[in-house]
Amino acid sequence: MKHNTALLLLLACSFSLYAQKSSDKKIKPLNEFIPELMAKMTIDEKISQLVQYTADGTVTGPKTGINYIEEIKKGNVGSILNATSVKYTRELQELNLKNSRLKIPLLFGYDVIHGYKTIFPITLGEAASWDLKAVELSARVAAEEAAAAGVHWTFAPMVDISRDPRWGRVSEGSGEDTYLGSKMAVARVRGFQGNDLMAANTVLACTKHFAAYGAAEAGRDYNTVDMSERVLRETYLPPFKATVDAGVGTFMTSFNEISGVPATGSKFLLRDMLKGEWGFDGFVVTDYTAINELIPHGFAKDSAHAGELALRAGVDMDMVGGIFMKNLKRLLQEGKVTEAQINDACRRVLEAKYDLGLFHDPYRYNNEKREKEIINKKEHLEAALDVAKKSMVLLKNDNSILPLRKEQKVAFVGPLVNDEWNIIGSWAASGDRYGYAVSVQEGVNKIVTNKGRVTFDKGVEIVDARRDMMQAALDNARKADVIVAVMGEFENMSGEAASRTSLDLPGIQKEFLAELKKLNKPIVLVLMNGRPLTLNWENENMDAILEAWFPGTMGGDAIAQTLYGMNVPSGKLPMTFPRNVGQVPIYYNHKNTGRPYLGPTDPEQKYKSRYIDVDNSPLFPFGYGLSYTTFSYSNLKLSSKTMSMNGSIKVSVDVANTGNYDAAEVVQLYIQDKVGSVTRPVKELKGFEKIMLKKGEKKTIEFSITPEDLKFYNIDMQFTAEPGDFEVTVGGNSASGLQDKFVLVK
Repeated sequence: MKHNTALLLLLACSFSLYAQKSSDKKIKPLNEFIPELMAKMTIDEKISQLVQYTADGTVTGPKTGINYIEEIKKGNVGSILNATSVKYTRELQELNLKNSRLKIPLLFGYDVIHGYKTIFPITLGEAASWDLKAVELSARVAAEEAAAAGVHWTFAPMVDISRDPRWGRVSEGSGEDTYLGSKMAVARVRGFQGNDLMAANTVLACTKHFAAYGAAEAGRDYNTVDMSERVLRETYLPPFKATVDAGVGTFMTSFNEISGVPATGSKFLLRDMLKGEWGFDGFVVTDYTAINELIPHGFAKDSAHAGELALRAGVDMDMVGGIFMKNLKRLLQEGKVTEAQINDACRRVLEAKYDLGLFHDPYRYNNEKREKEIINKKEHLEAALDVAKKSMVLLKNDNSILPLRKEQKVAFVGPLVNDEWNIIGSWAASGDRYGYAVSVQEGVNKIVTNKGRVTFDKGVEIVDARRDMMQAALDNARKADVIVAVMGEFENMSGEAASRTSLDLPGIQKEFLAELKKLNKPIVLVLMNGRPLTLNWENENMDAILEAWFPGTMGGDAIAQTLYGMNVPSGKLPMTFPRNVGQVPIYYNHKNTGRPYLGPTDPEQKYKSRYIDVDNSPLFPFGYGLSYTTFSYSNLKLSSKTMSMNGSIKVSVDVANTGNYDAAEVVQLYIQDKVGSVTRPVKELKGFEKIMLKKGEKKTIEFSITPEDLKFYNIDMQFTAEPGDFEVTVGGNSASGLQDKFVLVK
């Protein structure tokens, strides 16, 4: 954690340095400049600010056939998607300013999700660190590199809560929990936007996808969502609101519908809640062609109707689809939209450009010297390694098979053992997949100098059923003391448009593991994947399991250092791992039923809310993660057994490192409201702290609980805390811990 702080301070210094180098011209304050500019603008110029087209770079959606170069020449564009590099963005900005009567700069957007060139672990992996400084550091590095490459705006953080690992986009979020997701969302906004957007190496953040996209039915991307307003407000909306409070600059609509209304056409979500109730003063962009998609949704009859519904709902910028440019002027003439609505959208977009300093200097992000100095610089690679190590989650370690020892003969096998392409994961922006990313084999070879101690074989492919490589791998494994199998998914098997009905290891990887098992050698399974997998067989047959996610550019070093004990794993699961896909959706903070199943010791087994073929409990619960050391919890104390509506209670617990390694532990606080005017979850995360303990060291950790932590939407949809009994649990995961009780009184 000290390492994170030092790196953040170093990056903060570089932010200040580049900000001071800026040669910005003096212009009027925003509240004078924007109204004066808009007074000079024609309606066509205003509409053009609401239009984004895509360049020829990364393909992130269906092609539309729109020629963005010709549209820039016509002055019909306010923003360009997927254009990167100082050289190219400067060329486009020059073309734009040459054809802009009022010299209004373009805004360049790009999906910088978990790094620009230096790629960090996928977002779900970062969330597994439970380290807010690490997550902020990742976003800070991503912002600095993206800004150095001419990018002004990233479409992150994705803050969708999801309880369904079949949905591929869980890889882009922080998992299943509202509290953890909110904290992670704020950390990312701070990392991207810094303390001053006017600094030339910050980028505008975009909270997405508004809203409840993570609850898509059947875990199928772009699918329908239907839920009560109470569930929406309590579970899915808090991370969005947290980013508004943190000052996020933009929001993105989601593809799904909620209660029959597509989010891109939802006045309730965009104009009433986001801009009205929450007071959001940034601008709203659609997801890719989302206005066009109001037609196949069956919500709009044609493109003009779709544009009308979107603008009236509160959309400010049309991503790629061309609906606003094609229809808004005619809709205005027909009285179907108002000039006030167009003006409000235009103002919001122009204010974002002002906040970024683009009116001061349209080329402030176009410094080729800075681009060369910043991209993949040493400090960034160190940060990526640091965060990747913190994201590792040790799921099993029987007989302390890990860490490995250098003198052991180890057979490294599996389709991802020498992989550089998949290791950086999906949505890896401009990350180099070949020649720069560090593979597991490279990482191990840096540690084990005696090359006779290690062998490397693929054995099998990820999905291809070919078996011709298997025998060579088995022959080397037979001679080894320990086998390490590096397995998982292709990077594009998670992320957008990558939903799966099976959560098993794909292909014949499990078959290969079964052959390895016959050798009667200890086996360590290292996983690279973008979602929770079903690992029942693996958990029963492997001696150790290390969840590495897709760990990024420095992933091979992070995995190797963890396997050989140079890094003690400290990650905790941000999402439940089911026993099988039939349990999905499964999450820790579920509710009881009128017939709750109490487990195998429950005397009534038949007429309870349970399965007849598998236990209700997950394979690995939310918040779970082992270490190479052990921790003990003791002496849980509450400062009081009662709390008033304007009071607070201190919760303290002693945590000791009782093992043989210095290590970090995530201390987690859960609360259950025992009785409410509406039913409450069996427990909810309300606090956590990641602490470092030397072997033999003990610390007292303290949390504070206030009535604010106990609020929910009651029977009358009022957000309030109700008097009554509460149970507190403190421990190392959501399934176990020390418990005590208190009463909230009026």
